[in-house]
Amino acid sequence: MSEYKFAKFMGYRRENGRVGIRNHVIILPLDDLSNAACEAVAHNVKGTIALPHAYGRLQFGEDLDLTFRTLIGIGSNPNVAAVVVIGIEPEWTNVIVDGIAKTGKPVCGFAIERNGQHKTIERASWKAQEYTQWATEIQKVECSVDELYVSVKCGESDTTSGLASCPTVGRALEKLVAAGATCSFGETSEITGAEDICKEHAATPEVGEAYYQIWNEYNEFIISQGVDLSGSQPTKGNIAGGLTTIEEKALGNLQKIGNLKYVDVLKPAEAPVSKGLWYMDTSSAAAEAVTLWAASGAVVHFFPTGQGNIIGNPIEPVIKLSANPLTVVDMKEHIDVDVSGILRREMNLDQAADALLDMMIRVCNGRFTCAEALGHQEFVFTKLYRSA
Repeated sequence: MSEYKFAKFMGYRRENGRVGIRNHVIILPLDDLSNAACEAVAHNVKGTIALPHAYGRLQFGEDLDLTFRTLIGIGSNPNVAAVVVIGIEPEWTNVIVDGIAKTGKPVCGFAIERNGQHKTIERASWKAQEYTQWATEIQKVECSVDELYVSVKCGESDTTSGLASCPTVGRALEKLVAAGATCSFGETSEITGAEDICKEHAATPEVGEAYYQIWNEYNEFIISQGVDLSGSQPTKGNIAGGLTTIEEKALGNLQKIGNLKYVDVLKPAEAPVSKGLWYMDTSSAAAEAVTLWAASGAVVHFFPTGQGNIIGNPIEPVIKLSANPLTVVDMKEHIDVDVSGILRREMNLDQAADALLDMMIRVCNGRFTCAEALGHQEFVFTKLYRSA
């Protein structure tokens, strides 16, 4: 079970000691009004990535806290070498800059107000060029699996997900946690019907209660809206793949954690503070959830899919695996690991998990995932309620 304890890869060790597997220089907008300026800077300076998004204005309370936590977390992710932040006004822009600066990595901010867009783009472009040329000289160093933070989520699940691809992830996580890695799962809505089982997977009764409170609050909110989630949970794709109820989907979903116990519960985009498996309260929407995990510091993501999901992320590489023999043929350009051999009894669960972990090491060493090669950079914020 601990065969990956001493597995090595070449990664980027950041100023705070964390290990990343990519070396991005990002142009990060504080708000939706700053997207155009960030995209202009990324156009001017090759090798940078702009991350446009839809929010950041007139938010308040926990909703604003989540947006700030997401922005700071993305900039702080070990896969990021340096950050240029652009905002419409300086105060909130500096909140993000100061939060990222705690990691020790290069970061600076520019405000458009009282400067204008052209001047802001020019000044930010000079800094982005400086950061990019600096980042391209950073040398990789030998790192080990126990320094990784891996997140997991499934999408477009079907009957093959619960039978094979999700259990493959579960076995892989068992090996990673045994090797000293940090891992995280979530998808609060998709555990409906198996919430009691998930509660039993907590390391302590107190942690189980903390999870159950999160799930119960979600469930009560749905009930208060007087809506039927049919077609949303399960999705139309889930139903086409043979999943008839949310309970069936939930039981398959939980296979992704194997026999592990989670050590504590995280708010959306909150970073773990120790090794082991953690539960994060996330949306079940793929792009939202992976963005939250990237903001929490995860550097690589396992994504089992049945019917075929095409999700990627600009910061956290997404490794997709499938056990559906049709999907691995019809959508092979999106599938990094084919574990359909489990259903044909050509491979067992340990062999499938090892194939996934082998691919993880290759991705850590620089191999592009299918999503990266195809340019999938889905970056979507989670919003809790209406703006002011």
